Amino acid sequence: MALREQWAETAMGVVVLALAAGFLTYSLSVGAVHMKSGNYEISAKFGEAGSLAPGAAVSVAGVKIGTVSRVTLEPKTFLAVAKLSIDPTVKLPSDSTAKITSDGLLGGAHVAIAPGAALDDLKPGGEIENTQGAVDLFGLIGSVIRPQGGGDSAAKTPAPAPNPATQPAASY
Repeated sequence: MALREQWAETAMGVVVLALAAGFLTYSLSVGAVHMKSGNYEISAKFGEAGSLAPGAAVSVAGVKIGTVSRVTLEPKTFLAVAKLSIDPTVKLPSDSTAKITSDGLLGGAHVAIAPGAALDDLKPGGEIENTQGAVDLFGLIGSVIRPQGGGDSAAKTPAPAPNPATQPAASY
């Protein structure tokens, strides 16, 4: 009887492990975490990375062509360096532009690339020179709601009294 119970527990453990492996394989394939072999890597430096993180999409005209493989800080210039893993079938012109754009109001970001018109392509290990960092959306909204500086000083200063000499004469 004890042997039968051990066999049942072992079989149940094997089933649980098989299901876990299946879920892991499914989540990695759907989430696109794996890197396709043969992708080439390029880099782009940004003044502000925002919420850009490894695994974020890299797209051209809204079509995903790769992923962000790593985001680091360059210690000398204090710029964020994003390493982009690009599909080898996509050849980007050397004067392409990279911009970090927001996925929505709740966060998340991806890199949108606008291809340039150069005849030569970016080589593996190359760098996109023309970049635009992430925009702080909440900072912009806050500056509109609460303007800083002398923008509202006219409301605090009373208007000067009209000069009677410059006023048109009243008609009788």
